[in-house]
Amino acid sequence: MALDTARLLITCPDQRGIVAAVTGFIAENNGNVLELDQHTDPDHGEFFMRLEIELGGFGLDRSTFASAWQSVAERFDMRWRVCWSNETKKMAVLASKASHCVTDLLWRAKTGELRVEVPCVISNHPHLAGVAESFDVPFHHFAVTPQTKAEQEQQIRDVLQRVGADFIVLARYMQVLSPEFVQAYPERIINIHHSFLPAFAGASPYQQAYERGVKIIGATSHYVTDQLDQGPIIAQSTLPVGHRDTVDDLIRKGRDLERVVLATAVRLHTEDKTLVSQNKTVVFD
Repeated sequence: MALDTARLLITCPDQRGIVAAVTGFIAENNGNVLELDQHTDPDHGEFFMRLEIELGGFGLDRSTFASAWQSVAERFDMRWRVCWSNETKKMAVLASKASHCVTDLLWRAKTGELRVEVPCVISNHPHLAGVAESFDVPFHHFAVTPQTKAEQEQQIRDVLQRVGADFIVLARYMQVLSPEFVQAYPERIINIHHSFLPAFAGASPYQQAYERGVKIIGATSHYVTDQLDQGPIIAQSTLPVGHRDTVDDLIRKGRDLERVVLATAVRLHTEDKTLVSQNKTVVFD
């Protein structure tokens, strides 16, 4: 049985004494550090740290941690957050017509492989209603045209606010989100796409890849930013292919990769193992 923990994530300018100050603070409050990961970026002089603190016996809780921690955070000019493992994150899923990523995420959530609650699946097409229903997840269909995009996004945001979504997964949601939408959920929107971008952008990327005779296909999951498909990368994977593979083979293998890579990114996010800086991620896994 997993212990309940507090996960403390820190980013700050690198300097002497950070580790000693952090671990000393935990010890002073009767805390037991179960895991500690750290990294220093020499190019930008940034320090990153992730700690898991056992909650049993720890002298601080949700209501008291921030005020007690403030002096340490200010001393080292830290950007930080603390997450509590006994609070299950709510993951809203946005999709279009493709079912492979949605079905995979819902299955992993239902079986407990991903420790998330899924309060809704939202789509710009009605095709996935049956998939959501089979997992007892509420489904919302909001059709969109270029003329109604702003209204449709507001409908989505209304649902997300109502269900209290902590983060959003674009499970092959074939719409570009507006900058206003993205800015409302910084580092809380996860996307998946084939790794052919930008070499094989646009329609039919697998057909283009097949015609070029590629030897590797891949998938990339990243946080969404204002720059299309340019956000900080969370997880990637590749798979070799050969001359005997047809376009259908590439599509099938690509979907398999997309499922695994997206699930990996979601797991890393829900376990609070990612820190973002300089449009890159530090992933403690």
